[in-house]
Amino acid sequence: MAEEMDLGGSFTFPHSSMTVNRMGYGAMQLAGPQVWGPPRDLEGAIAVLREAIEAGVNHIDTSDFYGPHVTNQIIREALHPYRDTLVIVTKLGARRTEDKAWVHALSRKELIDGAHDNLRNLGLDVLDVVNLRVGAVSEPAAGSIEEPLTVLADLKRQGLISHIGLSNVTPEQLAEAQTITEIVCVQNFYNVAQRRDDSFIHELASQGIPYVPFFPLGGFTPLQSSTLDKAAASLQATPMQVALAWLLQRSPNILLIPGTSSVEHLRENLQAASLRLPVQTLADLNSIGAPTERV
Repeated sequence: MAEEMDLGGSFTFPHSSMTVNRMGYGAMQLAGPQVWGPPRDLEGAIAVLREAIEAGVNHIDTSDFYGPHVTNQIIREALHPYRDTLVIVTKLGARRTEDKAWVHALSRKELIDGAHDNLRNLGLDVLDVVNLRVGAVSEPAAGSIEEPLTVLADLKRQGLISHIGLSNVTPEQLAEAQTITEIVCVQNFYNVAQRRDDSFIHELASQGIPYVPFFPLGGFTPLQSSTLDKAAASLQATPMQVALAWLLQRSPNILLIPGTSSVEHLRENLQAASLRLPVQTLADLNSIGAPTERV
């Protein structure tokens, strides 16, 4: 059984009583290759989830379009009935096609059907947090999100969703969303080399809204950086641990959801929460991705 670890302190979502440890877990990699179909090792996937919970993780990020359906079904098999302290955050706004592509699913019917799929496969009566995912694979796209967000707001009024977040959005879209409903988190592509959201993170922090970066080490095209490698070697850590530690030290409203299908890698990721980066190391890492303003 895993021992509870230092997971970077805690953060309370706005407009709620949900408090989570800053180091969470992203469940996307529990599905098979290309996030499609069942995993090669179901028992291993279950073991990762149970290890995470025993270590103190109480924030899991998922979606029913992972698999599709597979990841949520594994979460249910591994963890249901869920601990009262566990916050499960899921996403709507995309679907998978038979050729394994990722496409938008933002119509009223797709969003409603997606909510019910998540409820059924997770074994829940109410979804804790649902992020409306818009934009491209790893970056926002300008435009109004009023129509799909209104559908989620309706589901919230019906009691099927407790709280609403956003994924792949601009500051302007956040402002629009807040005229429609309360927003409790934003999830965008951000890491030590992808710094487009620097000012956005500060804006969210001023409002008490958590920012949840995905692809902490570059995602489908992993970051290659001699600076990062040097920092990792000097600290006797892995590049991923340093990248995660940098994010935790970047701003107190950042929550992490690194994913893995390996218990060994899970333990490495969680250990990053106790890694303290020296001032010079932080300065060196900051030089990798110079801040830029969103256009």
